[in-house]
Amino acid sequence: MRGGRWRWDETLYAGSAEYYAMGRVPYPSRTPEVLAEALGLDGRGRLLDIGCGPGSLTLLLAPLFEEAVGIDADPDMIRQAEAAGATNIRWYRMRAEELPAALGTFRVVTFAQSFHWLERPRVARTVKQMLEPGGVCINVHATTHEGVPGDDPLPHPRPPRAEIAALVRRYLGPVRRAGRGALPAGTPSGEDQVLRDAGFAGPTRLEIEAGIAERTEDQVVASVFSLSSSTPHLFGERRGEFERELRALLRRVSPDGYFCERMREVALDIWRPEPPVRHG
Repeated sequence: MRGGRWRWDETLYAGSAEYYAMGRVPYPSRTPEVLAEALGLDGRGRLLDIGCGPGSLTLLLAPLFEEAVGIDADPDMIRQAEAAGATNIRWYRMRAEELPAALGTFRVVTFAQSFHWLERPRVARTVKQMLEPGGVCINVHATTHEGVPGDDPLPHPRPPRAEIAALVRRYLGPVRRAGRGALPAGTPSGEDQVLRDAGFAGPTRLEIEAGIAERTEDQVVASVFSLSSSTPHLFGERRGEFERELRALLRRVSPDGYFCERMREVALDIWRPEPPVRHG
C-alpha cells in the first residue's frame, strides 16, 4: 500500500498460530456440502486457499478435490497446517503477491477472511488467470473469533467482548494495531468493486448458519491472541500482566469458566470470470 498507509510486514500474525485453532470457532460442518451442491464438485480438480492460516478452511474443503494447496505468509501458520497430516494438501509459505508461483490452475480459489490483507487488485487479476475454464473464486466472509452481540438467553454467559476490547486498548492504545503498523480506519472495504474491476462477475452468495458455540475461558483468551490487532508480541513484556487481567475479567463474568456465543452466519461469495468480449 502506498501513500503512507499501512504496509504488510511479517509480524502481522506473529505468535498467533498456536492460539488460532483453539480461539477460532470452526467453519460450519455443512460448508463442504453446501459448496459441493452449488458448484457441482465431484472430487475432481484442485483447490487453492489463499491466506490459509493453520488450514481451517483448507482441511474442511480438501476432500472435495483431487488436490488442495494452501498458502500463507506466516511460517508458524504453515507449520500448524502441516501438523494436521492431510495427504492431499500441499502447503507453501508465501505471500499471495508471489502468485502464480508455478502452482498451475485451479477449479476453486478461496479467500477466507484474508482478501483485505492483500494487494487486492494485483492478486485478483492474478487469480483470474489461475482459474481453469469454468473455475470460480470464493470470498469467504466470516467472524470466527467472536459471536454477535445480543441479550437473548444462552446456556452460559457471553464473553464480555466490549470490556475485552477496552482492556486491549488500555494496553495497546486506541488505534488498531497491525504488525509493526496501525490501521486507524480499519482494513479496506470495497472488495466487490475490486473483484469486478479485475474482471469477475457476481457475486452469487451462499449463507450458512453457524449456530451457538460453547467456549471455555482458555478458548476466549486464545480468541484474543488469535487476532492481528492483539497478537501476543504486541504486548511485549506486559503480555503476562494483560493475560492475568483478561482472565480475572472473564472469571468475574463466569466463575465456572464457561461461555456461549451466537456466531455470525458464514457467507460464501462466488465470483466467476467475465467471459471475454468478442468483436465482429
